[in-house]
Amino acid sequence: MVRSIKNPKKARRKNKAKSGDGSSSSSSAHSMPTKVWQPGVDKLEEGEELQCDPSAYNSLHAFHIGWPCLSFDIVRDSLGLVRTAFPHTSYFVAGTQAEKASLNAIGIFKVSNISGKRRELMPSKPASGDSEMDSESESDEDSDDEEDGGSGIPVLQLRKVAHEGCVNRIRAMVQNPHICASWADTGHVQIWDFSSHLNVLAESEKEVSLGGSSVSSQKPLMKFGHKDEGYAIDWSPLVPGRLVSGDCKSTIHLWEPTSGASWNVDATPFSGHAASVEDLQWSPTEADVFASCSVDGNIAIWDTRLGKSPAVSFKAHKADVNVISWNRLASCMLASGSDDGTFSIRDLRLLKEGEPVVAHFEYHKHPVTSIEWSPHEASTLAVSSSDNQLTIWDLSLEKDEEEEAEFKAKTKEQVNAPEDLPPQLLFVHQGQKDLKELHWHPQIPGMIVSTAGDGFNVLMPSNIQSTLPSDTA
Repeated sequence: MVRSIKNPKKARRKNKAKSGDGSSSSSSAHSMPTKVWQPGVDKLEEGEELQCDPSAYNSLHAFHIGWPCLSFDIVRDSLGLVRTAFPHTSYFVAGTQAEKASLNAIGIFKVSNISGKRRELMPSKPASGDSEMDSESESDEDSDDEEDGGSGIPVLQLRKVAHEGCVNRIRAMVQNPHICASWADTGHVQIWDFSSHLNVLAESEKEVSLGGSSVSSQKPLMKFGHKDEGYAIDWSPLVPGRLVSGDCKSTIHLWEPTSGASWNVDATPFSGHAASVEDLQWSPTEADVFASCSVDGNIAIWDTRLGKSPAVSFKAHKADVNVISWNRLASCMLASGSDDGTFSIRDLRLLKEGEPVVAHFEYHKHPVTSIEWSPHEASTLAVSSSDNQLTIWDLSLEKDEEEEAEFKAKTKEQVNAPEDLPPQLLFVHQGQKDLKELHWHPQIPGMIVSTAGDGFNVLMPSNIQSTLPSDTA
């Protein structure tokens, strides 16, 4: 699995390859029909460049916090459980991949004024030239449309805590979001209390410059050393404070909270994989059950009451299994993404019958780096890949040949759409380089945040109608 960001530099982008669904056009011959561009399939000809189709988004913004971040998490807040009105505010934690180990930090940050935009149809004129991305945050489209819920660029407020080594993965506890766990490339898992930083951010409206944000020193609540570094970690959604962490030596340790600020880590690990444990997911309905995936190509289901061996283990992919996601709205469904670019959906009720795969997709041509079910739509999930695509899928969709023919007839003069796209493919987002991780916002339906080598994107696709307010469609 390709996980590290090589030779990281401070994030800089030009709008020559804007975030978007990647429609391609020629600046010298822009009267030619617009064509949907597919990474790994199509090549840019001389004089062609990628252009964003702004009509595809109800909201689209980009920002960065300095060094690239391999992993981040959305921090649940008290602003409302289901928020649909722009502008939005969101809190995050993210871990850096700095050039020197001593420069690494965990960023605790707030992004406010995430505004919605009323988009025009397919762009009919070429882009007006390249421009450097602002050092803090920038909307991919300039707009002053007040009636769509705010105008201007998002406001970034940032606080930093020094972290020993690069952060391989970071996760905030569901029940107490100010408590976070980080996996370091030093081989240590650490637990942090960021309540003071989040409180300051909640009370402040002052935007900060990245260079001016000082790095504070803070001791973790708990620190545990694995025998090797790792990437797999997950908080239990059912038992506050319960945690599992897995390493590249194929072992998994269980953390049980003993008080509000301490944990007992079981010295005897769960063992059953033949190679690195890449991801872990607790069951959304059974407090003692979790799943793991590994470079050995297997997925294992564990029950902490039954000892240190898997309750069930099965071959999931022909290559490394990089990531898994357990559906919290349909707990029988487990999604997995592989190093060969494929991802699969399994119905765990069918495990005893020997063939639990209910869907298998080979759309991506490079390793799948992140996969996550929507917290608001049981049949929807998002996938990111090293092919620099973030795709959204709705498994409830089926091919309708009559509707497809009607759509092609209406759009043939505007769009040359690929012929072989799966009917379940709902949306394609492009423009980020070296995509690493994505998360749906648990409290803002339709919002996805992704991190890549060149920073973060916040996007709300316009075709996810059921979860968006009617006045922004």
